[in-house]
Amino acid sequence: MNRLLFSLVLAAAAPVATLQAQQPAPPAAQLPAQAPAVQQPVTAQADQAADNAPVIRVGVNEVNLIFTVTDKHGHYIPNLKQSDFALLDDQKAPERITSFRQQINLPLRVGIVIDASTSIRTRFQFEQQSAIEFLLEVLKSRSDRAFVMGFDVTPNVTQDWTNNLDGLETGINRLRPGGGTALFDAVYTACRDKLLDESRGQEPVRKAMILLSDGDDNQSRVRPDEAIKMCQRAETIIYAISTNWTPSRGKGDQVLTEMAEQTGGQVFFPPSVEEVSNSFKSIEEELRSQYALTYAPADFKYDGAFRTIYLYCNDRRYKARTRKGYFAPRQ
Repeated sequence: MNRLLFSLVLAAAAPVATLQAQQPAPPAAQLPAQAPAVQQPVTAQADQAADNAPVIRVGVNEVNLIFTVTDKHGHYIPNLKQSDFALLDDQKAPERITSFRQQINLPLRVGIVIDASTSIRTRFQFEQQSAIEFLLEVLKSRSDRAFVMGFDVTPNVTQDWTNNLDGLETGINRLRPGGGTALFDAVYTACRDKLLDESRGQEPVRKAMILLSDGDDNQSRVRPDEAIKMCQRAETIIYAISTNWTPSRGKGDQVLTEMAEQTGGQVFFPPSVEEVSNSFKSIEEELRSQYALTYAPADFKYDGAFRTIYLYCNDRRYKARTRKGYFAPRQ
């Protein structure tokens, strides 16, 4: 009965069926007035106490979706239920929902990726200190991990995966500005070598890259779309903090915005270097105000193809922000 209801709604929502990967969702007016809710399975009820929730294992044909809900003012909306959302995967309703959690406390995997090119030399110390304060506040659990990467012409990992805060602070302080800017190479390398997890059937984690840069690239061999695709393969959200302090938004800011939007993240434009720490605090707040949904897609194929995700709130006052899609694994 639920599948039939979803089919009827999809037939009435022709614009949704035309969604393509990397394109924005249609405006709310184009969606059906009575949107179908994600069906509530018995196994996912009352899964609200994240700290006490049982460990969830993700099957090879399941998708772990992390998302944030805000109102039109950007305020986070907590305490929503699974029935408050509707979901399409590759233009189809999911076969089943296996888990739904709010205000989650999943293990964190955070990459701190800092532009260390010559152009940011004068404000580099402020950026280092803000990144250190962020890690001190965010990494709370023994299961949390982070790494530090700086980049100019080439990426340089100064601290590999660890939850040792002293080691992470040392890694950030080791960074020295100088050289050109190979932003896309750095993002691609960080996702491919550090954040891409080939193993499935493991406990889901929240993977995020904190990218501190002006977005201006003059040295990369990797194209912007290739860097974004690697982030999507690694199921990593990009939170970008622009170091362009001018009032006008330049090409580099557009690059950072595109990367954040395509991966379900957000871009911040602090008006001065002294305000960078507030951007880090906003990211910290978001990481503590997210939802997690695990589901099995309908008609799933192990073909390596990109599958679009469209998640929206039935209450049009709220907006759900998540990644645009994912690459199916190959068998």
